[in-house]
Amino acid sequence: MPFIDKINQLVAAKAKLAEMEQTISAERTTALANLPSDYGFSDLNAFIKALKAAQKDGGRRKAKSKPAAKPAKRTRAKITEETKAQVKALVDEGKTGAEIAKALKISLPSVQNIKKALGLVKARSSSASS
Repeated sequence: MPFIDKINQLVAAKAKLAEMEQTISAERTTALANLPSDYGFSDLNAFIKALKAAQKDGGRRKAKSKPAAKPAKRTRAKITEETKAQVKALVDEGKTGAEIAKALKISLPSVQNIKKALGLVKARSSSASS
């Protein structure tokens, strides 16, 4: 009759579980009831009032900040003959395209276009793959 023994064990386990749930429920109720006095409050209402004040005034929640303003849209740089001459001079000094763009406050593609127009870029090889 091992089957009946297992059923009896299951019934006993369920009874023990129900007993434990009741014990936990009673302990939780007692712990919650003692919470205000554990923190030095005279009654539950004073405790709740203090909790609400902490949340509004100095709780750990941060106030929502306004999103950062978007930067103003940049105006398009005018590429003058002077700018082209400066790009050529900086290329001759050995500066990189990024360094030139930063120094002249123009975009890197603009620097590349100027270099291409001045014939300062190496031509690509005609065979992409060997």
